[in-house]
Amino acid sequence: MGDPVSWLMIRPGWKVYASDGTEVGEVDEVTGDDNADIFDGLAVAASALGKPKYVPAEQVTTITEGRIDLSLTAADFAGTSAFLEPATSAEIEPDDHRGVGETIGADVRELEGKAIHPVEGQQPVGIVRRFHLFFRRKFGS
Repeated sequence: MGDPVSWLMIRPGWKVYASDGTEVGEVDEVTGDDNADIFDGLAVAASALGKPKYVPAEQVTTITEGRIDLSLTAADFAGTSAFLEPATSAEIEPDDHRGVGETIGADVRELEGKAIHPVEGQQPVGIVRRFHLFFRRKFGS
């Protein structure tokens, strides 16, 4: 076993192992805020095109180059919930000074934001996204 590494080093395709040493899948995505160094968890693919499962950071015991060890048993991992794509959000900030033309412009920007970048809630990973994640795991970015 290698030296431990930071969660920031985790890459798609790294192997994920249960507490008994059984390989349970591969990393699809890492969730967290790298600017604030907050590790939230992992999206782990148990099969080639299966829906990834979410593993919270609290269940990760060791991170070494190419390998993630969990405190979960293989059976516990099988019972974890599906990973949900994060919700999207759009925030349109008003101008400090609003004249008649600027008011109309702000309204147009708000409508444009809703049409082009609609706000969506969390949702399961779709089949097209699973294909993308599979190829990223196997062949890199």
